[in-house]
Amino acid sequence: MHPALFYGDPREYLAGTVPFVRTALAAGAPVAVAVPGENLRLIREALGADGDAVRFLDMREAGRNPGRIIPGVLRAFTDAQPPGRRVRIIGEPVWADRSPAEYPACAQHEALINAAFRGREVTILCPYDTARLDRRALADAHATHPVVIPAGPGARRRSEAYDPEDVVARYNVPLPPAPSAGPGVLRAAFDEGSLAAVRHLATEHGARLGLTGQGLENLALITAELTTNSVVHGGGGGGLTVWGEGGHVLCEVHDEGRLTDPLAGRRPAAPDQRGGRGLLLVNLVADLVRMHVGGGGTAIRCYLAR
Repeated sequence: MHPALFYGDPREYLAGTVPFVRTALAAGAPVAVAVPGENLRLIREALGADGDAVRFLDMREAGRNPGRIIPGVLRAFTDAQPPGRRVRIIGEPVWADRSPAEYPACAQHEALINAAFRGREVTILCPYDTARLDRRALADAHATHPVVIPAGPGARRRSEAYDPEDVVARYNVPLPPAPSAGPGVLRAAFDEGSLAAVRHLATEHGARLGLTGQGLENLALITAELTTNSVVHGGGGGGLTVWGEGGHVLCEVHDEGRLTDPLAGRRPAAPDQRGGRGLLLVNLVADLVRMHVGGGGTAIRCYLAR
């Protein structure tokens, strides 16, 4: 079950979320609340002592990259519970100050929840702020959630606009062009024989752009995983671009392959699984991952805060 809860103020927010949590606790169900910090505090205070049995996560941190919410938040919690018990989660991945670069990944994430949890005993309630979110985000919520709960008095109902596959396709748009040249831009072609060299070039350039410590380690991992995927699955090689933009270092890898599984990188790997963890690791360490699959191949762009 994956309903959208629309709210216009804190009173409506608490009226829709707190009873959801308390009903679940009364039924003995495991409960997690993953919402932005300011809303997390509202729910925690309203629950009082009942909140001791709830797993609380600040979505601004845990879900900074929408691509890691399914494996790193939702599946991480549900998979840790005893089998056969319905799990209840409040997840709020869309908030008003999400950047324009982040929002398409948020919309695709919400659309993919339906496929990622099909047939599982879980209810994921997603709040949407009608006072601060724009019309596009509210319309997309109707398309990504099979059930909607109106703000204020009103009964839940099926969404007539429900069409998650359309949302996934609609936000599969070409990424803004990467810079073609300049002193702060690294561009390099690679193949199987140059994987180590291109990883070294990327980390050196990332350091010049202001990455340090864990940020540099994450850039090295991202470069290694994406370029290796290109060699194995994308025609034997591809192109790498690394540059700075605002407060981030961006790393983009493109190749001639076509990544056709929209849940790639969003499924936790089974303990006995060999391989298949590359894009999952990228989602778990990057601050944002954007992807475009088109006739010319696949481009994956990762953002790391500097």
